[in-house]
Amino acid sequence: MTVLLPEWSQVTHPIIGMLHAPPLPGSPRYQGSMAAIISHVLRDVETLSEHGVDGLMLENFGDVPFTAGAVSAVTVASLTRLASEVRQHCALPLGINVLRNDALAALGIAATVGASYIRVNVLSGVRVTDQGVITGQAYELLRLRDQLSAGEVRILADVDVKHSAPITRRPLSEETEELVLRAGADGVIVSGPATGKPINLTDLPEVVAASQGRPVFVGSGVSIDTLPRLLPFCQGVIVGSSLKPGGQIDEPVSADLVRQLVSAVRAWHPE
Repeated sequence: MTVLLPEWSQVTHPIIGMLHAPPLPGSPRYQGSMAAIISHVLRDVETLSEHGVDGLMLENFGDVPFTAGAVSAVTVASLTRLASEVRQHCALPLGINVLRNDALAALGIAATVGASYIRVNVLSGVRVTDQGVITGQAYELLRLRDQLSAGEVRILADVDVKHSAPITRRPLSEETEELVLRAGADGVIVSGPATGKPINLTDLPEVVAASQGRPVFVGSGVSIDTLPRLLPFCQGVIVGSSLKPGGQIDEPVSADLVRQLVSAVRAWHPE
């Protein structure tokens, strides 16, 4: 299986720590202070980086309700500023996810600030979500990446993404093959039904077998308890809510919880 980033060539299971941005300017719950948002995010950056994660992923998690289409200019500007602050404060590889599915904005931000990867919830196919019907953006995204000469920005794409349902159920193996062979995903993410919810364990081996050697990450429900059932199959994990007290997204990342999870991943060995 290939490695998503050269920086992780010596890492058995890269751990990507989530940076859940509070509500940004222009969103209904914005509290009026960009400085407070930057402080909140950089505090989590410091905790995650100091205690051993291998990468970060910034997303506009607080901007609910999300749009099914392109986000506003102020959202792009705010995320770009946040991502730039993160890059200045931390050398870890950074990823960008613009919710709900603005892959073009995510790529533009990543190329501008020097981020290493983006997450795309719906790269290929069609999903029914709480924002409405979302259609994949592979055609536009891969052409934009060429136009920006941003081939170094890797695309992590969800299969059967959380908070959504298919219009017609298809085998995960077929969807995964199309993600990597036809839609150009550099890596695949498997998630549960919702944020923080564990995946269906039977899905993971099927996705890995169909991923054509691309790295597969688990993108929800990762915790010390679930690691033994995940690590034998996936290449890496994306962790957010389980690193916060009580799993509360609005809380700061806990140093103790980060240390515990990182230690458990590093100590794992196949039986």
